[in-house]
Amino acid sequence: MNFAGFSGDFNPIHIDHEFAKTTPFRRPIVHGFGVFSIASGLGVLTPPVRTLAMLRVRQWTFQLPVFAGDTIRCTSRVLEKTLRGRGKRGEVVWYRGISNQDGKIVQWGELVLLIEARPLPPRVSTIAADINVVPNPNGTLE
Repeated sequence: MNFAGFSGDFNPIHIDHEFAKTTPFRRPIVHGFGVFSIASGLGVLTPPVRTLAMLRVRQWTFQLPVFAGDTIRCTSRVLEKTLRGRGKRGEVVWYRGISNQDGKIVQWGELVLLIEARPLPPRVSTIAADINVVPNPNGTLE
């Protein structure tokens, strides 16, 4: 109900129990974008990364309804990583799956997020890579 007030989406399928009885769901369903928003918050912790921005939703499927009282779980998996900003940031494509208390996937898709990257290790001088070290005939290096 709070999401209806926040979003302005007062569709009776979400808030009117009598109307919902006449639908295939037989009871009100939770707003799909409300579930998406909650999972977005859960996704910040799975794994804990510093997200700078959501760049785009590559694809998203609302597979099954979620009802009041359901418990949802978010599963994340990295699909692609691309360094940006001279290694200070990275564009990460995540698979996100949202499942209910029965283990059924209710929503899933791919999100592209801008993530703060770990500092790169110091660069090794390329001069050292160009030196050809050959031992003396006695096996020592000079």
